[in-house]
Amino acid sequence: MNVMTYGTLMVPEIMREVSGCLLESVEVILDKYQRYAVRGEQYPGMIAAMAGQVEGILYLDVPPEAVVRLDIFEGDMYSREPVVVQSKKDGVVMEAMAYVVKETYAHTLSEETWDFHNFLQNGKQLFEDKYCGFAELKNR
Repeated sequence: MNVMTYGTLMVPEIMREVSGCLLESVEVILDKYQRYAVRGEQYPGMIAAMAGQVEGILYLDVPPEAVVRLDIFEGDMYSREPVVVQSKKDGVVMEAMAYVVKETYAHTLSEETWDFHNFLQNGKQLFEDKYCGFAELKNR
């Protein structure tokens, strides 16, 4: 299964920690969605939006055990849903799964779009300091 990421998991080291494996990836674009900052957090949430577009990373051939780990990491706030993405490099269209904010959690999103480059400069270290690691997360 291919998994499209659009937030903290776009960072290869964070994805490796969470998924438990090193994965091949490509830069992609997802139409008809928008990414917003989650209030009080360093990570985003994504919801359907007709005029929206989200840039992300598509991880290819994610093994089932890694998908289980990703489901645990994403928690109750997100639903894994099928999407169709397009490669930024060559325009190839691919099917994937992406973690979309459930409607019942939409109120946790701010009105600010989430910016990956800003995260790398200002939020990544805060996220890593707060993230307890997958082993501790699994036992919650």
